[in-house]
Amino acid sequence: MTSKLRVDAVLVQALIAGALSFAHLHDLAAAAGQTGWKAWAYPVSVDLLLVAAWRRLRSDGSSRLAWCWFLVSLFASLGANVATAGFLDLAHPPGWLRFGVAGWPAVAFLGGTLLAHSAPPKALETCPVVEPKPIESVSTEAEHVPEPDPEAAAEVEPTRPAPATAPPVPVPAALVEHARKLADDHHARTGHPIDPGTLRARLGVPAPMADAIAAQLA
Repeated sequence: MTSKLRVDAVLVQALIAGALSFAHLHDLAAAAGQTGWKAWAYPVSVDLLLVAAWRRLRSDGSSRLAWCWFLVSLFASLGANVATAGFLDLAHPPGWLRFGVAGWPAVAFLGGTLLAHSAPPKALETCPVVEPKPIESVSTEAEHVPEPDPEAAAEVEPTRPAPATAPPVPVPAALVEHARKLADDHHARTGHPIDPGTLRARLGVPAPMADAIAAQLA
């Protein structure tokens, strides 16, 4: 019920606005010297051009041509409404008003012809859709990879050089004699031969030298 009342109210408002605009256009045309049926044809021409431009905008989308003639007809209708509100002396209309009303039929004919017979803007060309090629089925069978031959691998693999032995550490004879005395003293006190770690700590020498001294004491 509410939607019906709302639509009816819009239609009534449109009828009232259309009747007032039609009457203003008729009065303006009559004041400009268009008497008789000419005064009634003038508002019909303006309203038809307005409707034709609006339909072109609705059907073919926005375009400069449709907007141009829509604004021209809207300006003619709005100008008549304003002119009949007392802004112009319709008893003595100015010359430019007579000129505009007299030249309106040619303008309306040109606008209606262009709107009716001009081609609408071309639709954007769609890019051709390229169908994807079918993907070839991949074989699920695993390829046979031969196992490596250990004998062939041994032949190909180069032999690694043996690690070089560390050169002997030179030990002074005096240091060896001193170490012998420490070893004898250690054996007399503990009953066990002195180990390289203890010997290195007693002499204060590096580990390689301590090992070399211990080898000479053995």
